[in-house]
Amino acid sequence: MSIGRNISHDSAKSHVTGESIFLDDRAPMKNEVFVAIAGSPVACGTLKGIDSTAAMELEGVEGVFTAADFSCNLWGTIVHDQPLLVEEKISHINEPVCLVAARTPELARDAARLIEFEIEKGLPVFTIDEAISRQSFNYTAHPFKRGNVDKSLKESQHTLKGNFECGGQEHFYLENQASIAYPLENGQLELHSSTQHPSESQRVAAKALGIGYHQVTCIVKRMGGAFGGKESQAIPFGAYAALAASKLKRPARVVLNKDEDMALTGKRHPFKIFYEVGFENDGGICAIKVKMYSDAGAYSDLSSSILERAMFHLDGAYYLEDVLIEAKCCRTNHLSNTAFRGFGGPQGNMCIESIIEDIAFVLKKDAMDIRRANCYGIHKRNVTPYGQLVGNNLLPELFELIEEKADYRQRVKEISSFNEKQNGTLRGISCTAVKFGIAFTAKFLNQGNALVNIHLDGTVQVSTGATEMGQGVNTKVRQIVAHAFSIPVDDVQIMPTSTEKNHNTSPTAASSGSDINGSAALEACDKLKERIFKVAQRHFNGEAFIEGEEYDLGVSESLQHLKLVDGQLLDTQAGKSLSFKELVGIAYLNRVSLGAYAHYKTPGLGFDKKKGEGKAFAYFTNGVAVSEVSIDEYTGELKVLRTDILMDLGRSLNPGIDEGQVAGAFVQGMGWVCLEKLSYSKEGHLLTHSPTTYKIPSVQDIPREFNIEFLTNDLNERAVHRSKAVGEPPFLLASSVWAAAKNALSYRSSTEVPCMVSPCTNEVLLFELERLKASE
Repeated sequence: MSIGRNISHDSAKSHVTGESIFLDDRAPMKNEVFVAIAGSPVACGTLKGIDSTAAMELEGVEGVFTAADFSCNLWGTIVHDQPLLVEEKISHINEPVCLVAARTPELARDAARLIEFEIEKGLPVFTIDEAISRQSFNYTAHPFKRGNVDKSLKESQHTLKGNFECGGQEHFYLENQASIAYPLENGQLELHSSTQHPSESQRVAAKALGIGYHQVTCIVKRMGGAFGGKESQAIPFGAYAALAASKLKRPARVVLNKDEDMALTGKRHPFKIFYEVGFENDGGICAIKVKMYSDAGAYSDLSSSILERAMFHLDGAYYLEDVLIEAKCCRTNHLSNTAFRGFGGPQGNMCIESIIEDIAFVLKKDAMDIRRANCYGIHKRNVTPYGQLVGNNLLPELFELIEEKADYRQRVKEISSFNEKQNGTLRGISCTAVKFGIAFTAKFLNQGNALVNIHLDGTVQVSTGATEMGQGVNTKVRQIVAHAFSIPVDDVQIMPTSTEKNHNTSPTAASSGSDINGSAALEACDKLKERIFKVAQRHFNGEAFIEGEEYDLGVSESLQHLKLVDGQLLDTQAGKSLSFKELVGIAYLNRVSLGAYAHYKTPGLGFDKKKGEGKAFAYFTNGVAVSEVSIDEYTGELKVLRTDILMDLGRSLNPGIDEGQVAGAFVQGMGWVCLEKLSYSKEGHLLTHSPTTYKIPSVQDIPREFNIEFLTNDLNERAVHRSKAVGEPPFLLASSVWAAAKNALSYRSSTEVPCMVSPCTNEVLLFELERLKASE
C-alpha cells in the first residue's frame, strides 16, 4: 500500500548529492545568447527616448530589443494592463524598458548599464495612506455583508476601533527567475521555464511573438522553490527569452541573480485594515466592520483575487454574526505585488487574531477563552460571512486538544509569575488557528488533466499539469498511481510538465496541486484498470487466445471480484491470478490501449461574486498552534521558546512530506511576522535587495522546542483518498508568534492596548515597550 506512507521525496537524494538538474544547469549551446534587462531609474514618469548606441558598440552584443519588437506587448493574469517592456508610461523603479542579448551574461549586463533613457519624471505614490488620500485604486471588491452591523455595534456592551498593518515579504526561493527558449523548425519554439504556470507561459510567449499557441511548448522539470512568486511573475521572463530566440534564431537564456530577482519581482501584498468591533462581557463578538486596503503595486497582477481571499479569511476560525467587509486594491508605484503562500489568507486571518488579543486585553481575560467562545460550531454558528457551511468541522476539538497537549493553562500561570520579576525579559504565549479554504476562488481554474501510460514491463509514466517546486506533488501523484495499480512506487515515473501533453492547465497554486492533479491521475488509472480488468476477465474465463486478435471488450459483468494486490491481479471467485506485467502483455497483444487521459474538475463549487455569497471552497484545512516567546526588554530581541502545532490534514497521503510542509510553512510565516522587513529609499528603490540586507529565518530563529502533530480525520470526501491540502494553511499559524509577542507586551501596561505592526522586528518591539511603559 503506497497511500499514507512516508515515502521520500522523489528528488531528495539528487538534491542532497547535487545531481538535480535545474534550469541554469542546462549546458549552454554553442550559439546561445544571454539576455539582460535594462530597467527604469525612476518610479513614475514618461519615457521620451532610448539611446542604445554605446551598448551596441560592444563586441559580442547581438541585439537590443524594445517594446516595438513584440507583436503584443500587454499581458496580465487577470487584467491585461501590464507591458512586457515600457512603451511610454513608467510605473515603478526598475520597470523593464529594453533587453540586451549578448554572448555572455556578464557582457549582457555591462551593455544594459550603458543604455541611456530620456525620461520626464512624474509624482509617485508609495504608501497605502498616500493611495487612499489620492484615491489611487485599481480594484474595488464586492463587499461581504450579513446582518445589521451598525445596529449591533451600537447595542454591543463594548466596542473597539483600530487598524491592523502588515508588511510585504520577499519570496526568497533558492532558484531565481530563469527561462531558456530554443527556436525550432517551422517557427516553433520550445520554452523551458521556472514557472508555476506553464500554460500561461506558453500563451503569453506565443501572443508576444504573434504566433499560435500550438507553436510554443512550455516545459517544466522542477523549480528550486517558488512560493507563489513564479505563478504570474515568471511569465515575462519566458517572453523575453522567446523574443531574443525568435529574433536571433538562436537559443536565448534569461537567468537573474539574487539581487536582480529581488529588485525585479513583486512581493507579498502589504495590507492596512481599519476595523470596528463590538463584543459582550464574555468576549463573544457581536459585530465587526472592516475596510481592507492592499498595496497592489503598479499593475493588477493577481491582486484582486488575493484581496478577495483576504476577505474570505477575515473570519479566521471564528463565527461572526453581523459583518461588513469592504476592500480595495491600492495602485502605487512599487513593483506589482503578487501571489505568495497563503494568497491573502494570512493578512485577513492575522487581523482577526490581533482583534481577539485586544478583546482579551480589554476584558482582562485569557485570549484562549475568547477564541473558544467565538469558534465555529458543529451544528449551529457554522456558516461563514459569505454563506458557506463549515462542514467536517474539527476546530472545537482542535482547540480543546491543543490546550491540553501544550499544557497551556499551567504555562500561562508560569509566564505571569516570570513577568512579575521584572528581570529584563518578558514572556508571552498565544494560541491562534487556521481555517483555510481549499480551491481557486476563480471557479474555472479548478480543473486539471493527466495522462497515464503503462509500458510492457509493467512500469508507468505519468504526466500532469502540476509543477514540482519542492512541495512533493510529484511524490504524492506517484503514490496515488502506484496504489491504484498495486505496484512499487519506484515503478512509477512522473514526467516533466509539458503543455504538449497537458494542455490548458491551471497554475500549481492555491494548495490544490495534489487535489486536482492527483484526482485526474486517479481517474486515468481507473479507466485503465477497467480496461485491463475486462481483458483479465476473458482470460480467466478460458476464452481462446489468438495472438493479434482484438478482444471485443463491450459491456462486461461486474468486475468486483478482480483485485490488484502486491503486483498481482487476483480473481477471488476462480482463485486465479496474473502478474501485472503478464496482464499488460496480454492487453497489448490484443491491441487494447494502455494509455489513458482524464480530465478532473472540482465538483460542487458555486460562489456568486455579485452577491458575495456561495460555496467558494471545496473544504477547509484546519489547525491550531500555541507559541511561547521571550523578549529582551533592552534590545527588543525576540526568541521563540516553544511551538505546538496540531492540524487536521484528513487522511494524509504522505505524513513525512506533510510534516515538512507544516514546519517549512510555519517558519516561513515566522519570518513574515517577526523578521522580514522590506525597506525602500524615498525614490522607491528597494534597499533590502540581497541576502546581506534582508533577513530570513535562520536556525537560531526557529522554535527551541517544536512539536507537530496531526489529528486523524477520515471524513473528508472532497479530496483524493480523503486527504487534505497542506501547502498554505500552516503558514497562517505563524501569527501565534506575533500574537505571543503582543501578549508579552500586555504585561507592561494595564490601560494601553499593545499596538504593533507586522513584522514585529526588534526595533518595533523596543519602541512599543517604551510607549507602553511611558503610558503607565
